[in-house]
Amino acid sequence: MITQLITKRFSPTLGIVVAAICCAVPLAPTHAQRLETTKSKTLYQVSTLPDFGGTSSGGNSINDQSWVAGYSRLVDRNRHATLWRNSLLTDLGTLGGPNSSVTWNVKNTSGMIVGISQTADPEPNGEAWSSAAFYSTPNNVGYINLGFVWQNNQMRGLAPFPGGNNGFATGANNFGQVVGWAENGVHDPTCCCTQVLQFRPAVWDTGSGDQIHDLPLLTGDTSGAATAINDNGQIVGISGICDQAVGRRTAKHAVLWENGTVTDIYPNAPAPWWNTPTAINQRGDVVGFAGDPAFVEGDVLHAFMWTREDGIRELKPLPNRTPQHVDSEAYGINEARQVVGVSCDADQVDCRAVIWDHGNTPTDLNDLKGSYSGFLALAKDINNKGEITGRAIDSMGALKAYLAVPVGRK
Repeated sequence: MITQLITKRFSPTLGIVVAAICCAVPLAPTHAQRLETTKSKTLYQVSTLPDFGGTSSGGNSINDQSWVAGYSRLVDRNRHATLWRNSLLTDLGTLGGPNSSVTWNVKNTSGMIVGISQTADPEPNGEAWSSAAFYSTPNNVGYINLGFVWQNNQMRGLAPFPGGNNGFATGANNFGQVVGWAENGVHDPTCCCTQVLQFRPAVWDTGSGDQIHDLPLLTGDTSGAATAINDNGQIVGISGICDQAVGRRTAKHAVLWENGTVTDIYPNAPAPWWNTPTAINQRGDVVGFAGDPAFVEGDVLHAFMWTREDGIRELKPLPNRTPQHVDSEAYGINEARQVVGVSCDADQVDCRAVIWDHGNTPTDLNDLKGSYSGFLALAKDINNKGEITGRAIDSMGALKAYLAVPVGRK
């Protein structure tokens, strides 16, 4: 359900679209160090990752084993979920349909990858579902879509709630808990566009036969989604109405689930749409983006960081840009509170991968990429080694998954 959230972005040089884009474990201490400033900047060695021969690939997740996961387009335009280990390419396959993808930052180090895949079964209600934005045309719609778990070189689907057809998996921790969202079979009058059925935030327990259970929504809300989980069982996501199953008014509230309760972490958000946590680290720090009152379709968003001690902190777009940058989106965070994402102008013609060190002024990763000749358009995740993955644009206009490894300071 969420995203086109991670969607449309444009190349600053070529003008092409970069489309993407409870718990038995004791909680981690919350008295972590305060936000701090840094004077020097990290330099990176950037390399493009191999693909399946199509014109688009992207890295959406990187864990502390330096496993990068995302997608790669085949020559027939279909996309397959992809894993890169030591830059070696692994096709994760599909659940029988033409497309699959790893779309969010899956942070476990236990060898489990989760994502979304089409099955071979036709979608009975004509829904586009949340997954359509992550596949290439013409086969991005028309099939039932499920969340998947890939483990021990095998992919298996995760069943939705009884009566529902579609699901979506976003993250997994080291205790076998997988989060996402899934339909429950309720025909909800707040659904819009092609969406028909209500959906709820979901947790699948892979240690108990992939049993599914839902998470509570805020009072008055009917649909929602879980987007990330840490090893303490803290889960973040959204709560709102059914709407179109790609964020928007389903993301009325940015929420945190812990110890069986749900909390609105951005109660004074400036708009009742697109308020979306995208990642949570082991300390419980959360990053994401919030909607703008003037842009109900999410054309302009505002990155944020939430910590228990300081609450919401806005992460600004790049300053002193022409055209002026007004859009910022945060997608990944590590334990050192390094945050990565994207900064764009209002028309999303100039979009650049950025890093916010400890929540401070963003830095354009293109200023830190050394001799790499491609353009870093989007940063999707960062691990505890400071390694970053995302999408770059090469000289031919193709989208390429990349890995940026810290090599020094300047």
